[in-house]
Amino acid sequence: MKEIRSPQNPYIKQLVQLKDKARERKKTGLFLIEGMREISLALKGGYELETILFNTELTNNEEIKNFNKPITNIIEISKEVYQRLAYRDTTEGVIAVAKSKNHNLEDLKLSSKNPLILVAEAPEKPGNIGAILRTADAANVDAVIIANPKTDLYNPNIIRSSVGCVFTNQLAIGSTQEIIEFLNDQNVTIYCAALQASVAYHTQDFSQSTAIIVGTEATGLSNEWLENSQQNIIIPMQGEIDSMNVSVAAGILIFEAKRQRNFE
Repeated sequence: MKEIRSPQNPYIKQLVQLKDKARERKKTGLFLIEGMREISLALKGGYELETILFNTELTNNEEIKNFNKPITNIIEISKEVYQRLAYRDTTEGVIAVAKSKNHNLEDLKLSSKNPLILVAEAPEKPGNIGAILRTADAANVDAVIIANPKTDLYNPNIIRSSVGCVFTNQLAIGSTQEIIEFLNDQNVTIYCAALQASVAYHTQDFSQSTAIIVGTEATGLSNEWLENSQQNIIIPMQGEIDSMNVSVAAGILIFEAKRQRNFE
């Protein structure tokens, strides 16, 4: 088994670039996954792992052998090297180098006759994206589509905040116009979370093919979405503010749809 003890090792320097730079992740088609649970979910989601790195002070080779797919390239690293690569303060001593997937909209397959889709337009904060993906996994939505993304899906904070749900959801990326055309072609009804010309969310029927569209807290949704919305919906507020965190709003709306579908 290969060992790397120095943070100045050229390969380790390359991995640090993968952790820190979206440009490097895009160029190489590789990204880092940290943690046993997250790596296991990536394998379950069909991701291919190139390398596993582990530190014997925090984990052991026997745990790595428990992954449901054999890993051939395993490197033991020092604690100093591990801390250079790790994104989290508390962690399990194992990092994987994984190959990214294409999330082309045209490749998105909807197996349900009445799909429930969550669309997020131009989400920027990785923590919010991760929370949205975690909610989508909990509700077992048919797909999550990101319109006009500001952050790449393999940002380590998205992986961390989604607790690996970036690997468990069916994901696609496209422009707002491309996604609207896709939803119309699939006969999916569009409901936009917006203040303008809106009705209370619970008054609408989400039991048929439905896409719930959420935007950023700062700017909301673009006019393109509002012009193509079947109905704008709102979560009635009883306090002093007129909006809430986008991931919280998405959770309320998605689980109302699931309730109407008897959580099927």
